[in-house]
Amino acid sequence: MSSADGPLVVGVDSSTQSTKALVVDAATGAVVASGQAPHTVSAGQGRESDPEQWWTALCEALRQCGDAAHRASAVSVGGQQHGLVTLDAAGRPVRPALLWNDVRSAPQARRLIDEMGGPKAWAERVGSVPGASFTVTKWAWLAEHEPDAVRATAAVRLPHDYLTQRLTGDGTTDRGDASGTGWWASATESYDDDILARVGLDPALLPRVVRPGEVAGTVHSSGELPFSKGTLVAAGTGDNAAAALGLGLQPGTPVLSLGTSGTVYAVSRHRPADPTGTVAGFADARGDWLPLACTLNCTLAVDRVAALLGLDREAVEPGGDITLLPYLDGERTPDLPNASGLLHGLRHDTTGGQLLQAAYDGAVHALLGALDLVLDADADLSVPLLLIGGGARGTAWQQTVRRLSGRAVQVPEAHELVALGAAAQAAGLLTGEDPAAVARRWGTAQGPVLDPVEQDAAALARISGVLSDAAPLLDRGPR
Repeated sequence: MSSADGPLVVGVDSSTQSTKALVVDAATGAVVASGQAPHTVSAGQGRESDPEQWWTALCEALRQCGDAAHRASAVSVGGQQHGLVTLDAAGRPVRPALLWNDVRSAPQARRLIDEMGGPKAWAERVGSVPGASFTVTKWAWLAEHEPDAVRATAAVRLPHDYLTQRLTGDGTTDRGDASGTGWWASATESYDDDILARVGLDPALLPRVVRPGEVAGTVHSSGELPFSKGTLVAAGTGDNAAAALGLGLQPGTPVLSLGTSGTVYAVSRHRPADPTGTVAGFADARGDWLPLACTLNCTLAVDRVAALLGLDREAVEPGGDITLLPYLDGERTPDLPNASGLLHGLRHDTTGGQLLQAAYDGAVHALLGALDLVLDADADLSVPLLLIGGGARGTAWQQTVRRLSGRAVQVPEAHELVALGAAAQAAGLLTGEDPAAVARRWGTAQGPVLDPVEQDAAALARISGVLSDAAPLLDRGPR
């Protein structure tokens, strides 16, 4: 931690597993205090969390920041995308939130795609083809399976919206997070009345979309928080848009994020609309676009394979022709929500280390397969691939990405890029700057560059072949 030269801001990252808070010097980007508290997520087919625990975790994380949080002039929240938060008339959760990696709404996603004109129509209208991760399909699932919960709902929020509302007392969101709902149309940058009517959702239940650079409100009551009353609250955004801000991302620079989920994305000046559904046409938090592809199985899935083998996560070995598709929680890219993990090519001489390397390969293959679709056609392929997230500092992850991509890889030294992006957004309220320019001034993307190695085309082709042959089996799911 360091002392501050300028005003202080707070950036929050409320992720699937925990909430982190950073107190940051707006002048230099130095982190002067930090705190973190965990969440719990249900097991089984569904993935749910009680939103109240996000608030409790935020309060605890801020408490750990001490007096620095009290001296902050502005705060912003970055949060996990897509989650469905239903609130009653008193602002209390009606039920646990349905999280992004809850895939129970896959049948509703398929039905909505058909009812609204097919994938191409959705891509042109919304920017994305909804899958089971999207909030609109979760609302449709809830209406079908828990109609009493729907009738009790007086407000619908995303996770970051919920925390922002607890800070300000007002229901707001931003274009970046709203673009992941499936009911915000990128073509018009507004809520889509036809889609809302189709799923029976009253638009009056939705939050106001705050414009980039606009103040969402002020901290309305100190209460459990260390903030002074009147502290500015920025719009906040979804976690991937916040990380893009935290990197100060320029158009054309690719990002591969290794976390609970894996993502590849880049900032673009062009509104994306991929009818295959591989690329989600998200908005960013500034006014541009953030085409993104996401997998459900990344670091946790590989760590699970390592645990089953009794190996350290770095204990990989080369060699062998084994293929492991680590789709332990169903998968979003490729779109196989009913899938489970699949192992092919096991031999007597296969080692545990080779099996673990195959899990890494399977996870990275899914992400790299979408990279060309994420980037604009004129993107400079010599630009290093920015590697971020919890797995980015793992040697096995770094070497797997280098080998399968054939690209140079840069690993930013800055930690907690989602929270830093939220802090940059808060700083922008004070200085009037573009938050991405704030992050560039802070130097958040600086880090070592790993030179490219020859691409392992044979491994990529082998994995693609197994995936193609096994897709019908994977789509059926386990019996």
